[in-house]
Amino acid sequence: MANRINAAELDLQEKLVVLNRVSKTVKGGRIARFAAIMVVGDGNGHVGFGLGKAAEVPDAIRKGIEEAKKNMIEVSIYNTTIPHEIIGEFGAGRVLLKPAAPGTGIIAGGAVRDVLELAGIKNIRAKCLRSNNPTNVVKATFEGLKALRTAEQVAALRGISVEAVKG
Repeated sequence: MANRINAAELDLQEKLVVLNRVSKTVKGGRIARFAAIMVVGDGNGHVGFGLGKAAEVPDAIRKGIEEAKKNMIEVSIYNTTIPHEIIGEFGAGRVLLKPAAPGTGIIAGGAVRDVLELAGIKNIRAKCLRSNNPTNVVKATFEGLKALRTAEQVAALRGISVEAVKG
């Protein structure tokens, strides 16, 4: 990533996507710990996610928020939706993201919905394909959002006019 987004300058909202209780069996019994997937975003095209692990829930959430602020990305938004259809893939998780007309709202499952709401996308249809593991679904959604390009961005990359890109 060329230019890092400074999370301190943004008015961020935080959302807990999933809280997982994991236990490790040792000689003396079981040790319980917590893993929290957090998503942060400003509702205006900036969003990030983080995984925090700790012995206590508040610590896991705090660590997740800190990591999410470090992993911020900028999302290409066209009107109130995304510029084009895309499939984000991570591991076995696959997420189909489709642009939608104004008034549609966010039609998406839990983990994907949280990411899209905090990114500031108002109208979109999304579907989890294959795995529905929240960690991989969130990461797949991010891969899809990272790969989005507006016609203006494509035109600038290719050094041609926007009309030539649209055909």
